[in-house]
Amino acid sequence: MKRARRLVTLSHSYVVGLNRRLANEMALVGAGTWDVTTVAPRFFHGDLSPLTLQLEAEEAARTEGVRAFFSRSLHAFLYGPEVRAHLASSADLVHAWEEPYVLAGLELALLTPRRVPFVFCTAQNLSKRYPPPFAQAERGVVQRSAGWVAWGETVKENLLTRPGYAERPARAIPMGVDVDLFHPNRAQGESLRQELGWATSGPPVVGFLGRFVPEKGVPLLMAALDALGTPWRALFVGGGPMEGALRDWAARHGDAARVLTGVPHHGVPRALNAMDVLCAPSQTTPQWREQFGRMLAEGFACGVPVLGSDSGEVPRTMGDAGIVLPEASVAAWAQALASLLESPERREALAARGRERAVTRFAWPVVAKAHLDFFTELLERRG
Repeated sequence: MKRARRLVTLSHSYVVGLNRRLANEMALVGAGTWDVTTVAPRFFHGDLSPLTLQLEAEEAARTEGVRAFFSRSLHAFLYGPEVRAHLASSADLVHAWEEPYVLAGLELALLTPRRVPFVFCTAQNLSKRYPPPFAQAERGVVQRSAGWVAWGETVKENLLTRPGYAERPARAIPMGVDVDLFHPNRAQGESLRQELGWATSGPPVVGFLGRFVPEKGVPLLMAALDALGTPWRALFVGGGPMEGALRDWAARHGDAARVLTGVPHHGVPRALNAMDVLCAPSQTTPQWREQFGRMLAEGFACGVPVLGSDSGEVPRTMGDAGIVLPEASVAAWAQALASLLESPERREALAARGRERAVTRFAWPVVAKAHLDFFTELLERRG
């Protein structure tokens, strides 16, 4: 019987159990063919609070904890010396979920034995010039790699223009969504509407999910709703610096608008199911453009019609399952919303297309298989 290939996948994000979903799905999809080990920091300073590695019950992949130093900085942190043993063992391929320009990415590339293919993944969809030593780190990681994974087509297109990237095999793979957790459940959504004080009957609900910041298009969506003559209700779910301004705007609209904050991840499907339309009016800035649009895939999975802007990866994520609109045109957004709110049949058709796209493109088993197929291709290239 042929020995299963050993995959070692490392990421500082793996300190959070939810972020190990990709590794666990690769272990499930590759059962009998791939043996997957996850390496994660035992402790990491998170954006909001310190994080300690906790193993979940019945994870398909083994998880090994190691030390991480200088973890207050994503660019400068390093894995502890015990990571060398995991990389120097009998791995057939090493996968690093670290950007190539961070020092930890360079560390993992250098510690991986030369005989072992090293693959990194990246979400960098803006052309940037890095100062030393990060520019040197990027060049070193790219040169050492056997291939790289881009979290989106626009990421791949951007990086193919940078030195060295085009000389390595690359694969654009989207992020995944749990299509079992995120699924159509209108009764669940209706219960949330009732909690919000909305009657069962009433105008369709226009929804927003994400950070309350200008680059996510909150001001544009407020302006588009203000311009609508068609009756509507609006539900903004998320949090961020614009919360105060958003609540002031909602108060002016009385019973028509609600702002919901503090929703945990497992509560997001319920919020999405309370919406009749999901809007993702992301706005490109010199420092940012949408890298994927997780809310789009989650909205699709819940069978919610989706409108998205033409910022960054949004049109690629949407495909033909949603409606893509100019990111800066309030008039276009108002017109599209009016057309959709006035047509239950069109909303139903978009909902069906979105759910199909979520299941066939963004479901975790699909995303995991895409990774394993790419890894297999790289190994076969090496003979």
